[in-house]
Amino acid sequence: MSTGTHYEVLARKYRPQSFSELVGQEHVSRTLQNAIDSGRVAHAFLFTGARGVGKTSTARIMAKTLNCETGVSHEPCNNCPQCLEITKGTSTDVFEIDGASNNGVDDVRDLRDNIKYLPSHSRYRIIIIDEVHMLSTNAFNALLKTLEEPPEHVKFIFATTEPHKLPVTILSRCQRFDFKRVTLTKIIARLRFIAGEEKVAISDSALGLIARKGDGSMRDSLTAFDQVLAFCSDTVSDEDVATLLGTIDRRLLAEISAAVFEGNSQGVLAGIKQVDLVGYNMRQFCQELIEHFRNLLVIRSVKKPEEILDLTAAELDELQKQSLHVSALDVQRRLTLFLKAETELAYASFPRLIVEMALLKATLLAPLVPIQELIEKIKLLETAAVHTPSLPWDSAGVASVPNPKAESRTSTNEQPGQFYAESAVSPRPTGSQTDWGCFVLFVNGKDLQHGAVLEHGSPLKQEPGLIEIGFPAGSYYLTAAQDAEFIADVQKLACTFTDRDTVIRIKSIESGFAEAPLSLAEKKKSDAEQLLEELKREVENHPVIKEAERVFGCTVTDVQSF
Repeated sequence: MSTGTHYEVLARKYRPQSFSELVGQEHVSRTLQNAIDSGRVAHAFLFTGARGVGKTSTARIMAKTLNCETGVSHEPCNNCPQCLEITKGTSTDVFEIDGASNNGVDDVRDLRDNIKYLPSHSRYRIIIIDEVHMLSTNAFNALLKTLEEPPEHVKFIFATTEPHKLPVTILSRCQRFDFKRVTLTKIIARLRFIAGEEKVAISDSALGLIARKGDGSMRDSLTAFDQVLAFCSDTVSDEDVATLLGTIDRRLLAEISAAVFEGNSQGVLAGIKQVDLVGYNMRQFCQELIEHFRNLLVIRSVKKPEEILDLTAAELDELQKQSLHVSALDVQRRLTLFLKAETELAYASFPRLIVEMALLKATLLAPLVPIQELIEKIKLLETAAVHTPSLPWDSAGVASVPNPKAESRTSTNEQPGQFYAESAVSPRPTGSQTDWGCFVLFVNGKDLQHGAVLEHGSPLKQEPGLIEIGFPAGSYYLTAAQDAEFIADVQKLACTFTDRDTVIRIKSIESGFAEAPLSLAEKKKSDAEQLLEELKREVENHPVIKEAERVFGCTVTDVQSF
C-alpha cells in the first residue's frame, strides 16, 4: 500500500485521466469523442447526474483534450504541460468555479469580463462551473447573453446534480449529457483493479458490500474503500467490512428470507436479534429486506433477470436457488407487508417490534391454493352434491326457517293488558302484528325519533284510554321518554291511533324485573340470535357443506344472515 507523509485518497489517486478510464459513462465518452473528431464541439455543455459518477472528471478530460499540445484528438496525451497543469488544477486558462460559493451576480460579471481576453498559452479558455444550479437568478440572467454568443476562444462546461433547478433559458443554450449511476459489477471491477494496484487481499463479496454502499457512485465507493483500508490495512475480511460500513451481510438476509418461506418463526426472530446486536438501523435493514424480496420477485417474474437486476453473478445464482421453491405471488404478498412496515418505521417508537411483526406475518401467511386446483376441487364438489338436498333458502335468498318461540310468545296475547310484538327479523311485515307493534310502527311513520325511543320500551299495560310503558332505570331512553314534550307528542299520536283520548304513562323498570315483557328492540335481537343459531345448525349439518369441508380441508367459521 501507499506509504509516506502525504497520503492521497483513492478517489483522487485513481481519478480518470482519459475517456478510456471513465467507468460506466461510455455513452458520454463516445459522443464527446465523436464531436471532437468531427470538429462539432459545442460552446456550452451541461453534465447532469448523481454525485460521484464522473461529471467533473469528464469536464477536466474534455478541457485537456481541447487544449492538449499534441493536437485536438479524442484522447489527451496527459504528458504535455497543458495536460499536467489541468490535472493539477493550476492552469491559467481553465477555471474551475464552485457554483455554491460563487453564486452572486458580481461573480458572474467578473467572469464575463475576464473571458474577453485571449487564453495565455492554450487554444481555449474553458470555464467549468460545478453545482451550477446554485447560482442565483440574477447570476443566471447576467450569464445568458455571454452563454448564447461567447467568444470563439471560450468553452463552458456546467455540472449539476439537480438540472430541474436550472432556468429553461440556460438549458436551451447547452448540449446536455445525462450521466448514469455506475452499475454494481463495474464498480466491483474497478475496486478489484485498485485492490490489485494497492496489493490488498479482499474477497469479491466484501467488494460487493463496499460497492453497494456507494449506491451507484464511484466516488462514494472509493471513499468507503479508503475507510476499509484504513481500518484493515492489507488484509480485509468480510466481517470487518460489514461491521465498519454498517451493512447487513447478504447471507443473513438469505437466512431470514429462507426462514420466512419455511414458516420458521424461531429462525426469523433469531435473525432480527442478530441484526439488532450489531446495532444496525432497523429501517435500513427493512429497506434491504425489501430490495432482497424485490430481487426474488423479479427472478420469478422474468426470463432474463440479469438484464434488470444490478447484481453480481454469484449473488444472482444464490437468489435463483432460493427462489426455486416459491412462487411470484408468495413473494409479492410478503413484499407488500414489508413495504407497509417500512412506511410505519418513519414514525415508530419501537422499530424492532414493527419489523418483527411484519416478518412474523410474512412467516405465518397461509399458502395460496392455485386456481386450477380450486377449479378441480369445485368440480369434485359439484359431482358429490348432485343428489343432495338444497339449503333452506327460497328463491329470493331469504331464510325460511320457522320460529316456534316467536309464535309461542305471540299466543300469550290473550292475557288482559299485555301486548307483545311479533319477531321483527323477517324482511317483510306481515298481517299478524300485535297492537303494540302496530302502534310503534304508526309512530315511526309519523316521527322516527319518537318511534326509536318507543322501540326500547316495554308495554306494561294497554287499556282503553291508557298505555303504560316501562324503560330500564337510568337509561337514556327513560330520560328521553320522561320529557314532557315527548309524552305530549306520543299522547296525541295515541289518540289518533286508538281514535279516543289516551293517557301515556312512563315507568322506570328496575334491573331483574321479570314481569316486564320484552321491548321491540330486545325482541328483534332475541329473534335474530335464535334465527342465526338455527341457520348455523342447518349449515353445519348440510351434506353440501360437509362435503366442501372434506374436499377443501376447511371448517365453517362464521354464518351470517342477510
